Amino acid sequence: MRKIIQIVVLLLLTGSASAQQEKGIIGTDNWLNNWTDFDPKSADYGEPNEILTGNITEDKKLYKKDIYLLMGNVFVTDSVTLTIEPGTVIIGDWESQASLTIAKGATIMAEGLETDPIVFTSNRSVKKPGDWGGIILLGDAPTNKFGNGSVASMYANLDQSSYQHTNYGGENVKSNSGVLKYVRIEYAGGGKKGRGAAKFDGLLLAGVGNETVLENIMVSYCEGDSFEVMGGGVNFVKAVSYSSNSNDFKFNLGTQSRLDNSLAIRSPYATSSKGARCLDISSYDKKEQVDFTKPGTSIIAKNMTMLNMSDDLNSHIQLGLIKEAVFIGEKASLDINKSVISGFNPAVILDDKIIINQENLEKIKFVDMFFNNCNGNIFKEYNSNNEDLENWYGNRSFYNVYSKTQNSETFIDLKNRRRPDYRLRINKIIAANGKN
Repeated sequence: MRKIIQIVVLLLLTGSASAQQEKGIIGTDNWLNNWTDFDPKSADYGEPNEILTGNITEDKKLYKKDIYLLMGNVFVTDSVTLTIEPGTVIIGDWESQASLTIAKGATIMAEGLETDPIVFTSNRSVKKPGDWGGIILLGDAPTNKFGNGSVASMYANLDQSSYQHTNYGGENVKSNSGVLKYVRIEYAGGGKKGRGAAKFDGLLLAGVGNETVLENIMVSYCEGDSFEVMGGGVNFVKAVSYSSNSNDFKFNLGTQSRLDNSLAIRSPYATSSKGARCLDISSYDKKEQVDFTKPGTSIIAKNMTMLNMSDDLNSHIQLGLIKEAVFIGEKASLDINKSVISGFNPAVILDDKIIINQENLEKIKFVDMFFNNCNGNIFKEYNSNNEDLENWYGNRSFYNVYSKTQNSETFIDLKNRRRPDYRLRINKIIAANGKN
């Protein structure tokens, strides 16, 4: 009898722990261990002994035993597969603003391991955001643009023969650009110099379909967006954006994407003058370029943690260093649940073009959320009166929770630079249901 009672008590405790830690990133263990690096400046990857440059026109494999220097605009061309062994290091050249593009129809197989991730990083002795370009995957999945698209304008000194490899878009929803798994991308986001010049992203996916596997990818210290998705329908699992100067996750051009168990960590000292968000969701850049008979951008997010690492929130807000965590544009939709937004100003901004009515709000769902230590929750752009939105999302049927606890009391271990743990603390959340 005593043994049965002990088992029942253990099950109750386990169930209680799971229930309280179900918001934000989750896991029995800290899944950030081993493969991530939150302080890559101190990493010594050695000197490269092989150069990658020009177009890769035949199947190629990169090996852990070698260290590769990526120079200039490198394209993996149609029908070619680039395979990268676990533990391989690829160093992006600063002077040539190196980039790696997987063209439409080509494939990358970059399957690292938890204990042996694949690393893309900078070749500068003092590493900074934007040291090199980044990684681009192009597929033939649909977008909401008229015709197909091209990313040719992003590249500096693009060879004319490579223009054909910059196109994306088509009708293949299941387009498969390969696998990125246990991959780190550090100090990317460089690009053309001068005012108004486009920046590369850490990882840009344009017209990439839902058969592509994207798991355990970390983008850190990026000058451009950490992750940008234009059209297609990719699904991220355990994606990490850390200390990006621009957006952490940007979705546009009719993508139908998912974000599961993923993390965005912002710093008030690393952000562009235009502001940047953890989640930026839009359906277009210019209305005249898109076909509104096609589906707009639609994002489903579950178990996300969006955290601003400010140690003086009020002061940083007054200095203009902290903005909203989430922006949702006109004709875009978001269904987010069991997620955490902590330390922003405010938590969410809706495009001022969105009419606040039941039809539109049913396309923007915040359910079972934890809004913590934010200077306001959900607002319409340029409108300080958010009473209608507070009444809507504060309804108890949405199970949203509001709190004002400090980060150190909210998350398990933020100060461990080597192995931080951004899961919620159990039994340490002082919160109340209803409006804040």
